[in-house]
Amino acid sequence: MRASGRLVARASGRLRRVAGQAVSASVATTDPATRPLPSKRTAGAPLTRRRFGTGPGLPVLAVAALMVLIVAMLGVEQVTGVSILPDRLSAGLRPPPKKFPVLPASHPTSLAIEKIDLRAPVHDVGIAADGTIAVPDAARAQEAGWYDQGPTPGQYGPAVIVGHVDTTSGPAVFHQLRELRSGDRIEVTRTDRSVAVFEVDSVERFDKGRLPVDEVYGDFSRPSLRLITCGGRWVGGETGYSDNVVVFASLVKARPD
Repeated sequence: MRASGRLVARASGRLRRVAGQAVSASVATTDPATRPLPSKRTAGAPLTRRRFGTGPGLPVLAVAALMVLIVAMLGVEQVTGVSILPDRLSAGLRPPPKKFPVLPASHPTSLAIEKIDLRAPVHDVGIAADGTIAVPDAARAQEAGWYDQGPTPGQYGPAVIVGHVDTTSGPAVFHQLRELRSGDRIEVTRTDRSVAVFEVDSVERFDKGRLPVDEVYGDFSRPSLRLITCGGRWVGGETGYSDNVVVFASLVKARPD
């Protein structure tokens, strides 16, 4: 299984850069002990009385009424399950689909997917001589390889695990990966004796020359997992199969081993 060398090299750099930014980034917060700054007004400009007394103006009342309407419509959505509000209007108002934990760094040791009866050891892989993500040797085709330049499973960002689809002697570790569907569970056991449980979001197939780097490697919004193998038609030579099969999954919980 080979991805495009140039694309993976760019992805590797992005993983390192974004991981560094995630560590050094900070969020500005308000100090509750600090008094608010006085409002600014143009020097010499007199303060004018509101036309409608001291109550809120019409624009404020209109905004308040709109917010009450939105909250009411969100309540209807919650009860009926029917989406009423436009996505742009309700962006940031609906809760995220699922909460998730964030785990400390810990290398993966094994992988289990009940749906396809898969249980396999996981070992570290790096970058191959041609700049692509290395894959397990043919002699270890029943094992998966975790890309050790990226996050470990459960940290923020996409942990990448690769494996062969087959060998000259028969099916390999990820032979049935394409059979996974949204909602299927993937369990990754780690060296700290915790199990990171992921849920499949989607299974995609991409031409190896057009792998969408940002989509596969660039999402650091939550802990996620990418399982990658070969797919499509056999073209032979250095390419092997024409496509990459990529499983996109998100961390939903963690438990002790």
